[in-house]
Amino acid sequence: MTTRIDTRFAELKKEGRAAFVTYVMAGDPDLTTSLEIVKALPKAGSDVIELGIPFTDPMADGPSIQAAGLRALKAGMTLKKTLGLVRDFRKDDNVTPLVLMGYYNPIYVYGVDKFLADAKTAGVDGLIIVDLPPEEDDELCIPALKAGLNFIRLATPTTDDKRLPAVLTNTSGFVYYVSIAGITGAAAADANVVGEAVARIKRHTTLPICVGFGIRTPEAARAIAEKADGSVVGTALVDALRNSLDAEGRATAKTVNAVAELTAALAQGVKGAKQAAE
Repeated sequence: MTTRIDTRFAELKKEGRAAFVTYVMAGDPDLTTSLEIVKALPKAGSDVIELGIPFTDPMADGPSIQAAGLRALKAGMTLKKTLGLVRDFRKDDNVTPLVLMGYYNPIYVYGVDKFLADAKTAGVDGLIIVDLPPEEDDELCIPALKAGLNFIRLATPTTDDKRLPAVLTNTSGFVYYVSIAGITGAAAADANVVGEAVARIKRHTTLPICVGFGIRTPEAARAIAEKADGSVVGTALVDALRNSLDAEGRATAKTVNAVAELTAALAQGVKGAKQAAE
């Protein structure tokens, strides 16, 4: 079974370039603006979209993404509305891969089987659930794979060679390498260190490896794209959104453009990367 994610990475491999993966929070700062932003991302050069599921206790996220989640929750965003947003996005775009990223609790409350059926129907391609380790694969990972969704796992600088096979066992779509130990948005990624880590993970898997955390500029996105199969940017886009809001935290005429313009600049960085010889 081939997902949109598999198709996109196969296309990019033929083109000889890395993927540009963008992360935004569903429903931030409100549902209508959020849908406009998600629709603008592929036009601005995003190859894969990660859509955050708002949650009250996002322990892996830094202050920017936590605040985005709180803005979305305050605006009434729910997991059901997040799936609705994906459905609306799919009316005009049936090719851009879309991954839901978040925590297990909202899915558990929604009901795993119902969630997987609704996510698949809505047009979701994959899941990144940061608080479910491989030991819990029966909870969501295996049912997700059976439902035809990719289950994308995080590997970190502390994931050693002994742990990697467990992390990779049921992973599909791509591997998300977290370039720094800690929360999102905390520090800058070092391309050389990342290059060594990617090479190490590639000894264990044939899946594409995308690198996130600590990438904020076109130059940084380009440096990472030269070492990996994809650069992931989230916090910088969320910050651009936040800086466009009014004093009450509401969207302004600048909001969608602020995210789209930064996306376009970052995409140019990734597309300018020279891929390291395999």
